[in-house]
Amino acid sequence: MKIRIGVMALVLLMVLALSPFARGTGFLIYEHGAVAMAMGGAFIGLANNPTAIWHNPAGIAWLDGTQMSFGTTLIFPSYSLTLPNWPVAAQQNIEAVSRVFYPPNFYLTHKFSDRIVAGFGFFTPYGLGVEWPEDYPLRFISTRDDMKTFFFNPTIAFKLNDNLSVAVGVSYVYSTIAFDLVEPILVAVPPPEVPVTFEANGDGWGLNAGALYKGEKFSFGFNWRGGFKIDYDGDLSLDLDNIVPGMTLPGTAVTEFSLPHVLGVGVAFNLTDKLTLTADVHYILWSSYDEFTVAVDVPGIETIYPPGIADKVVEENWEDSFVYRVGMQYQVSENFALRAGFLYDETPQPVETMDPILPDSDRWALTAGFGYKVGKLVINAAYQYEPFKDRTSPNRDVYLDSPIPGINAGEGTYSATAHLFGLSIGIVF
Repeated sequence: MKIRIGVMALVLLMVLALSPFARGTGFLIYEHGAVAMAMGGAFIGLANNPTAIWHNPAGIAWLDGTQMSFGTTLIFPSYSLTLPNWPVAAQQNIEAVSRVFYPPNFYLTHKFSDRIVAGFGFFTPYGLGVEWPEDYPLRFISTRDDMKTFFFNPTIAFKLNDNLSVAVGVSYVYSTIAFDLVEPILVAVPPPEVPVTFEANGDGWGLNAGALYKGEKFSFGFNWRGGFKIDYDGDLSLDLDNIVPGMTLPGTAVTEFSLPHVLGVGVAFNLTDKLTLTADVHYILWSSYDEFTVAVDVPGIETIYPPGIADKVVEENWEDSFVYRVGMQYQVSENFALRAGFLYDETPQPVETMDPILPDSDRWALTAGFGYKVGKLVINAAYQYEPFKDRTSPNRDVYLDSPIPGINAGEGTYSATAHLFGLSIGIVF
C-alpha cells in the first residue's frame, strides 16, 4: 500500500510540475486521453477507462479497483496570413512564430462498492496561443495571446442497476492570460508605437454530469459540462521608449470571459468480439462568448498622452456550433488494439470578428493510434492530422488605409494545420 500511494503521489507531482507550461491553440482542446483521441474523440458511449472523467464520467462506474491514467498531447500548430491588399509587398505573407504545446492530463478512480466509484481528473481544456512577428502589419490588433485553464475535477459515479449509471462532478478552474499588442499614440505624425503587455489570472467553478446505458451489444451516453465565468485581474505595462527614451509605465487591467456549456451524446456498437464502432455529436454553446472588455488603469499616462488609454471592448459574437466524431477499435489480441477515427468541427467564429488573436475556421481531422497492455500497465498512443479551411477576414477593418480607395488593406486570408501526438499511460492496481 505504501508503494502504491508513493507511485500515485510521484506521478501527480510530475503532472502538476508540467502544468504551468500547458497551452492551447484553440479555445477548446478536446484531446485529453490517447484512447479517445485515436478514435476521433468519439468516446462518450464507450467511456471505459479513467479518461471518462473528461469524456463521460458515468463510465467510471464500471471500472474495478483503483485505476490511474496520465499523459499529454503534443500540439504542433502552423498559421500563415496573406494580405494581398497591403501596400508593402514584402509584408504581404506572414508566418506565425512556431510554437509547441503540451497540455497534460491526469485521472484517478477508485471503486468503493459495487455501486459507487469516485474519481479525480486534472486537464486543461480551454486555451489559445498564437504569436506573430512583432513588426507585422496587424500588430495593432495583437502580436501575442495566450490563455491557459487548469481544471481540478472530482467526480462520483453511481451504478443505478446493471445497465445504467450516472455521475456528477464539480471543477475548480484556475486560468491565466497574456496579451501583447502595439498601441499607436496620437501625439505626432506618424504616431509613435507603444508596445503593451497584459498578464492576468483568475478562477471560477463549473459543474458537470453524465449518464451511460450499457446494453448487450451497444452502449449510449450523455455528457454535459456547464458554462462558467472567469474574472481576470492583472498587470498592464506600456513601453514608452518611442516617446520618452527608457520610460515604462505600469498599470492594471481587468476583464471577464464567459466560457460555454458543452453537450454531447455518443453511442458505441460491438459489431464483433473484436470490432467496436463509436460515434459522438457535440453541441457547444459558444454564443456565451459575445464580447469582452479590458478595463485599464495606467496612473501617469495623461502627462504623456492627455487622452489616456481607453478601455478596449472587443466584439466576438460567436455562434453555437456542432462537432461530429466517429471512431473504431479493433482488438487484435488480448494485449494489443488498433484504433482510428474522423471528426468534423464547425467554427463558431463569424468571419466579421475573425482576427490574428484567434483565427479559427472549419476543420476536419484524421486520427489513428494503438494500445498495448503489459501486466497492469497500459500504453496508448495517438496521432491526429488536422487541416483548417482557408478563410478570408476583414481583420476588423484596421485603420491603416490602402492607397486604393475603398479597399481594406488589412483584409487577409488565414491558413492553418496542426499535428497532434497523444500519449497516455494507465495503471490498474
